[in-house]
Amino acid sequence: MTTKNAEMPTDADQALIALLRENARASTAELARRLGVSRTTVQSRIERLEARGVITGYGVRLSPGYEQGLVKAHVLLTVAPKQADAVVRALRALSQVRTAHSVSGSFDMIVVVESPSISDLDSLLDRIGELDGVERTLSSIILSTRIDR
Repeated sequence: MTTKNAEMPTDADQALIALLRENARASTAELARRLGVSRTTVQSRIERLEARGVITGYGVRLSPGYEQGLVKAHVLLTVAPKQADAVVRALRALSQVRTAHSVSGSFDMIVVVESPSISDLDSLLDRIGELDGVERTLSSIILSTRIDR
């Protein structure tokens, strides 16, 4: 975690962060009630976490019904030496790419993708395999998600 201040979040900060991960749109009143503190305490804690760079933004969580309709996969990539930056730029341009991780081991990256159908996923995997700098891919379709925090 890179922050503007090396101070680590406290247990109270971690509890607040956990609630925000569940629902980043929760009101300060709701957060305060669940944490057993005042609204001003919650607001000042959030402002401090934002100022320190611990919280850098808020996102969207999609409904389970919508998520179930998507086909997701992990795509392991072997990338040509010195081509990682170009591959990441090309992956960033593909809206179906959710995340890309540099990893150790026999592959260089793990890319998580999602598509509305198997045929769309098949086309996407072909596009990724054809990117300049991608030497090899190995894909695994995600059948179900057991834990998602």
